[in-house]
Amino acid sequence: MEWLNLKKCLKNYMKISIGSKIVEGPWGGGNLFVKNLARYLMNNGHDVIFDLSEPDIDLILLTDPRSRKESSSTFNHLEINKYKKYVNSNVKVVQRINECDERKGTEFINDFYLKASQSADHVVFVSSWLKNIYTNLGMEEDKTSVILSGSNKSIFNSNDADIWDDTKRIKLLTHHWSSHVNKGFKIYKHLDDLIETDLWKEKIEFSYIGNVSGDYEFKNMKIIPPLAGEELAAVIKKHHIYVTASINEPSGNHHIEAAQCGLPVLYIDSGGIPEYCDGYGVSFKDNFEKKLHEIIEDYNFYKEKLKEYPFSAEKMCKEFFDLFEELVKLDEKSQRNSISHIYGYLFILKNKFLKLFRDIVYLKFRNYLTIKIRNVLKTNG
Repeated sequence: MEWLNLKKCLKNYMKISIGSKIVEGPWGGGNLFVKNLARYLMNNGHDVIFDLSEPDIDLILLTDPRSRKESSSTFNHLEINKYKKYVNSNVKVVQRINECDERKGTEFINDFYLKASQSADHVVFVSSWLKNIYTNLGMEEDKTSVILSGSNKSIFNSNDADIWDDTKRIKLLTHHWSSHVNKGFKIYKHLDDLIETDLWKEKIEFSYIGNVSGDYEFKNMKIIPPLAGEELAAVIKKHHIYVTASINEPSGNHHIEAAQCGLPVLYIDSGGIPEYCDGYGVSFKDNFEKKLHEIIEDYNFYKEKLKEYPFSAEKMCKEFFDLFEELVKLDEKSQRNSISHIYGYLFILKNKFLKLFRDIVYLKFRNYLTIKIRNVLKTNG
């Protein structure tokens, strides 16, 4: 408690609420973003919470305005508006957008996110491609910026990575948490078929980590269940070239993780992916097989270039941190502890109760799961 009070006296101390729960294990790029940013902020002496249960929050990060049933979010823009109105009118709000209708062929995301952005002082996009979609719909460009994503280099790095030479088959890889068809399964099926041809069957292998679309049948692709963290990195490093055919991907973490592990990237010219891969591999549109030849020919060139790959979680988190500091006016901090409306007290009380309830449910579930695993191990022991 004394340490907490001391922290509150520090000039640059911030309490930041991130609107997402953290899921351990494989769970997509948004979850990794929250884990990396929360760790960075706490390591730099700031407090991070994941709800709106405290009255002295300096900055709120809205990660997904959809309901808890649709995503891992812990609050949405409507709850932020109530917090600003009844609890703390000086709190700053940043919205991070990494989603759009173009990605999965939906028709409601863009308008919904655009309306949600009215609660934000600033909106961060994960690519310029995505930013242009929303500014073309009418979002004020002055309140927007782009911060490119990154992965944890202490996990995803080229240490002990395999290096291909032309005496063995070159190992191709991709990985996705989502099994949506737009993740590139048309190209992955084409690659699966190529392996059967006389030209390629002695030259390439292809592995897929993650959940596979049921719309395609794969005969030659090696399918590996979803992995995360060090397990995932270890498998990536056993391969030589990374392939991503994800259509209209705003950002994606998969190709970043592979590039940090030293794999040249054969990437589709679509969405925000070129902003992360330009110069570190070869792009394709309707000429996949030709470009596959090209990246194999230039493998050593791109392998060397990847030693300079710039997109890391550290870089991304620092850019968010700098933005947060800029938005949080330090001379206003003394005004952030007063609740002026009875509804504000009720709002905080409700959120404290929900937080306690979630913690208890999570603890019981974790204990139940631990007991079940122990019983299985004993049975098989």
